Amino acid sequence: MLLDFAQPAVEPDLRAGVCIVGAGAAGVTLARGLAAHGLDVLLLESGGFDHDPVTQSLGVGENVGMPYYDLHDSRLRFFGGTTSIWGGRCAPLDNIDFETRDWVPHSGWPIGREDLAEGYRAAHRDLEIGEYEYGEALWQTLATDPPPFDRDRFVTPFWRFDDLKERFSARRARDLLEHPNVRILIHANAIHLQAAASAEGLDRLLIANLSGRQAEVRADIYVLACGGIENARLLLASRDVEPEGVGNRHDRVGRFFLEHAHGRLGRLHSASAFDLWNRFRKRFPQPGNEDGRESSKGVPIAPVLAPAPALQRDLGILNTAMTLKWQRDPRRGMPVVQRMYQNLKHQLEPNRKNRHLWHAYRGVAAWYQKRLAIPVTRGLAALPDRRLNVMIRAEQAPNPHSRVRLSQSRDALGLPRADLDWQFNEQDKHTLRQLAQALDAELGRLGIGRFEPEPWLFDAGLAWPVDPTVGNHPIGGYHHMGTTRMSDDPKAGVVDRHCAVHGYSNLYVAGSSVFPTGGWANPTLTILALAHRLKDHLVSRKVAARFAS
Repeated sequence: MLLDFAQPAVEPDLRAGVCIVGAGAAGVTLARGLAAHGLDVLLLESGGFDHDPVTQSLGVGENVGMPYYDLHDSRLRFFGGTTSIWGGRCAPLDNIDFETRDWVPHSGWPIGREDLAEGYRAAHRDLEIGEYEYGEALWQTLATDPPPFDRDRFVTPFWRFDDLKERFSARRARDLLEHPNVRILIHANAIHLQAAASAEGLDRLLIANLSGRQAEVRADIYVLACGGIENARLLLASRDVEPEGVGNRHDRVGRFFLEHAHGRLGRLHSASAFDLWNRFRKRFPQPGNEDGRESSKGVPIAPVLAPAPALQRDLGILNTAMTLKWQRDPRRGMPVVQRMYQNLKHQLEPNRKNRHLWHAYRGVAAWYQKRLAIPVTRGLAALPDRRLNVMIRAEQAPNPHSRVRLSQSRDALGLPRADLDWQFNEQDKHTLRQLAQALDAELGRLGIGRFEPEPWLFDAGLAWPVDPTVGNHPIGGYHHMGTTRMSDDPKAGVVDRHCAVHGYSNLYVAGSSVFPTGGWANPTLTILALAHRLKDHLVSRKVAARFAS
């Protein structure tokens, strides 16, 4: 059932078994799973079914640390969330990403990859991206051998791509809109978590709309699925019972903000440079039926070069993805096509009409990669100003000083705005310096070339340069992680291994804000896997309660 809190005539029953705040990928997946098991679900969404600039302005905040994208643009506030302009890139976290690494302070998840195995497979089915395979066996489907790197130094896992446009939009959620166990309330902004006097659970949730209307939601279970900034913001701003905010008695809410920082590692010099690029080009359409969604055939894949676990241990470095890109001299600025993309995605409002333009651009880009990338790049690579660059999508070291905190200013609903203080530490640049040296040594060992690192890697200080020619996302991946991190120890994190806020019996968090570390993989697949795992936990709670009664 669909309800609109902006309509005065609507007086919804705001009692529910489970109240989920946020209708993005995590919230929609969780609602769908819980409803299928008979739970009564109320799904709240800040916006409607399309972009609205006034609602979007509720996400305004300041960047007070390292340069970052405007927070106003970094998340979309309507049904389906930011996946409405998601590129579809999928990969699971590596085993080592879950481990406590003695060379990475604050690392370690309380669960392992095996605990997410069923969730990952369920996410695969959700996204229709073929068999659950990301390892080097995929080279066989491309009828070629993997590059001859020492597997104790470098490995070549793969991304898969979900090409379905706006998979989590309302248009593709008719099952939720029509489900008898689900009520969807749009234009409903969570503005306060009312903790019980004992601070052992939530009594109710206060919501408001932009016309000033307010109401209370009462549920057995509450789940925050608002994203890495908004989850922390709402917890921090709800401070009438706990002075530092709900779940923040150990000052962990909002800390450890993580991103996948982007940049240029350096240039690869080799007589076989084009052949190397061709093995790591942006997308490979797997042979077979073009639209096959029931198998791997037709699902685009792309290899990535990453440090092997043994190399990470030997050098004390983080897990980081490297890709190869032919590029002209960066001093010439952005190419015309890249400027067009920036205009489409960052200067035009992301309403339905403009999103169609962006999807059309993506379609043309995918067609180019499939049909023209090889011959065009072969010609461009021969030009004297073209170089084969190595680009990085870096794992960020967990850093308690990298954080979301409340501003002194307030939004239109009276909620303190969230400011972002994004910070690096020495291990972040150390990782890239060591990677550059290791790659140079491996190319030399194979006799196929050398690697020239970027000078900024050796500059004093922690700063990363913002170079708009790096790619369409020159700063980071818009991946907000870590601000409500998972930990068995309440002093080290915000939620436990089941994503329950420490000390609160009925409050959970969904999404990448619970990640203790981020690896190199794009977070969406893991977000969905965690949503499925949380669904299983909440269903088991319902079953246990039924037997107890």
